[in-house]
Amino acid sequence: MMAQNTDMELLLDSFKKFAIHGDTKATGKELNGKNWAKLCKDCKVIDGKNVTSTDVDIVFTKVKAKTSRVITYEEFQKALEELAPKRFKGQSKEESLKSIHKLIEGKEPTNVGITKVAKTATVERLTDPSKYTGSHRERFDESGKGKGRSGREELVENTGYVSAYKNAGTYEEKTKAK
Repeated sequence: MMAQNTDMELLLDSFKKFAIHGDTKATGKELNGKNWAKLCKDCKVIDGKNVTSTDVDIVFTKVKAKTSRVITYEEFQKALEELAPKRFKGQSKEESLKSIHKLIEGKEPTNVGITKVAKTATVERLTDPSKYTGSHRERFDESGKGKGRSGREELVENTGYVSAYKNAGTYEEKTKAK
């Protein structure tokens, strides 16, 4: 019974990771259709023969509430029960459910197709601050790290005086002299 519990915790953990994937406002309690499809793809539930992305979408629509656009963990388990016999044809209902759980347990969303930073000679030359000239050179220190605001020559003074007014702060002196 103990092994069953840890398996269920791993399954819930994977459910939560996929539920929050790509959505900053997600709580991890509900899984949307896109992330459900991603879970099935990443965890190899979709095999292209027995289970296709269409099957996954149909099962999602079947288990969710009519007006809802997401599934809860309980609905997620129902969806796995629907898909298990289809994915593992030769096995009994319990065996196929265990097998499908094994596919998902402990997994998290993979990040495929992330753009890599180009490290070509051209990019290197263009981003090398030691080669900058003129006013741009002032924006970096010797190590090539940007100075931020202090690297700019003309910082605007927000004193409330008109720009280029030379006698700022002399008003009190003039009025006291009288």
